[in-house]
Amino acid sequence: MTAAYIEDFDQWQQEFSFYAPVHVRFSETDMFGHVNNTVPIAYFEYARIEFMKEVGLMQAWLSKNSDLIPVVADMQVDFVRQVFFDEQLKVFVKVQSIGNSSADIHYWAVNDKQETCFTGRGAIVQISKASGKGHPWSDLDKKMLQNGRLTSAGNKN
Repeated sequence: MTAAYIEDFDQWQQEFSFYAPVHVRFSETDMFGHVNNTVPIAYFEYARIEFMKEVGLMQAWLSKNSDLIPVVADMQVDFVRQVFFDEQLKVFVKVQSIGNSSADIHYWAVNDKQETCFTGRGAIVQISKASGKGHPWSDLDKKMLQNGRLTSAGNKN
């Protein structure tokens, strides 16, 4: 089963280069012993933040003088395989497309056997804290996002 946002799974997965390692904690499992269905969104958040640090955008958003912040506009998770306590995952992140003030971010989580556990996508929007409205990416922002999409200097698979 392939999610609607993935046209060719093999090509799609080859476009990822950055990942954040995640160790599944006991508190993230439910009474059935597998990762609760809400947890992958937290994994995506962690990996996305690490990715944005890697490409250089997080530092700008966190600076005292910045009026700009990223917000999540939507989020989708597609479950493929159960994940259990103490598993080691790699949560891959890539920028699929860049809009005027938004970016479509894709996620792919694999276990130690390189089996797909879940995939996802979500839009982030850069907004002004003062106005609450979308704020266009600068040319430099777009370059950082594109570099992250094309040749991240982060962890390689």
